[in-house]
Amino acid sequence: MNRWGVLVGVLLQVVVGFSQQQSTNSVETALKTFVAQKDLSGAAISFHAIDLASGATIATHNSEMAIIPASTVKLFTTATAFQRLGPYFRPETKLYYTGTISEEGVLTGNIIIKGGGDPTLGSKYFTKDGEERDFFHDWVKSIRELGITKVDGYVLADASALGYDGAPAGWTWSDMGNYYGAWPSGLTLFDNMIKLYFSTSDTAGDSSSLDCIEPYIPGLYLENRVQSASVKGDNAYVFGAPYSKDWFVEGRLPLKQEDFMVKAANPDPEELFALEFTSALKNSGIDVKYHYQTMRKNQSFRDLYYDSAELIMEYKGKDVTNIAYWVNQRSVNLFAEHLVCLIGLQRFGQGNTSNGVQAMVDYWANKIDVSTIRLTDGSGLSRSNAVSAKHFTSLLKYMNKEGAAQFEKSLPIAGKSGTLASVCRGQSGQGRIFAKSGTMSRVKSYAGYVNTKSGKKLAFAIIVNNHTNSSYSLTRKMEAIFNAMANF
Repeated sequence: MNRWGVLVGVLLQVVVGFSQQQSTNSVETALKTFVAQKDLSGAAISFHAIDLASGATIATHNSEMAIIPASTVKLFTTATAFQRLGPYFRPETKLYYTGTISEEGVLTGNIIIKGGGDPTLGSKYFTKDGEERDFFHDWVKSIRELGITKVDGYVLADASALGYDGAPAGWTWSDMGNYYGAWPSGLTLFDNMIKLYFSTSDTAGDSSSLDCIEPYIPGLYLENRVQSASVKGDNAYVFGAPYSKDWFVEGRLPLKQEDFMVKAANPDPEELFALEFTSALKNSGIDVKYHYQTMRKNQSFRDLYYDSAELIMEYKGKDVTNIAYWVNQRSVNLFAEHLVCLIGLQRFGQGNTSNGVQAMVDYWANKIDVSTIRLTDGSGLSRSNAVSAKHFTSLLKYMNKEGAAQFEKSLPIAGKSGTLASVCRGQSGQGRIFAKSGTMSRVKSYAGYVNTKSGKKLAFAIIVNNHTNSSYSLTRKMEAIFNAMANF
């Protein structure tokens, strides 16, 4: 090659390098502008973006600082569920009976519902309004096929597979009791949610009337402190501890309302399951002699009955792919907590939250650096979680390498779907960003993938703690970074 050829080659390398530097700087510039804003001067910010093909860092800021991530924790939960349980794993609920069945169809014994941690039974995400109890028809049919017309005993609900810890560690009093703070159970029904219906007057400051609670919760005392007010939407909050029946609700609801619905958590899912199935049997003409029982209140039953119990049927719930879709698209905390518990159940034989979290961390320990990660739940509702942006990009890089198509398909798309439907709408990032969002008081986060206009694929994460913005305004500011990555 002559000297002119060498010179041209050098110039080309300079131009290419300069172009790449300019592209990289566009993301870095957007990041620096974001970090430098005065109203974020007291905030903790962790950011990391990488090119998945080369592994090169595109932009970074405190990338190894582990802070509260909110619902982006669900990426770890769903990724682990896909890897450990598999995309087609379906939790099972089993029906048993004990005793003997006479020629007249009298079961001298009991019906047992053994929960397997299925969160989809009667769920609004998988059934239409009014059809939440339809799955009971198959259960009742299986009992009738045994010739049983009467139960000279009781229905026993056993939710012990996921334990009775209630809410995970780090959940706050202001979250527990509300529908998004419903905790996992071995027997979950109707999303472990109850509906409270209020009426309000036309005068601000008046007391409201709590007219109805659906479904019926035996023994629940709910003190009503909600007032009528000149507000829009639901400004009421429910407070209650797991398995307690002494709850209260306070706040404000719009004036002149009838049957205004406020969603709350179910204090004892196992008990409701026993009640509902007993009612289903009776409504079908199968009389049940005695009051239903639950394993939590009578754990001595467990060894006594399963040694001699006869299996009636196994009922499979929706698979991990379907459950994870709603976890990431709509950030369903309950489903995320169930996945964590199911991971723990598979790994340790007991599906409580602490076992599930340990199984998650163990799984990733030899794949990414988890030495500084702190997880206490699977949904991100706990303020005890601490994760860095680099933890997320490492996870996302691994999942991309593994070709977990279902995992990526579960993520919301900017400007189009799920919790990202309004993010970057009509901007460069629309349709190019696939990510999970996270939001709680003073916390905002996003983590996921970006398909850039130049054909690259990036993994990124941004976490902001202790900001003073509204969630809406902070997202608008982050969009400059998202669009810069899309244009990279």
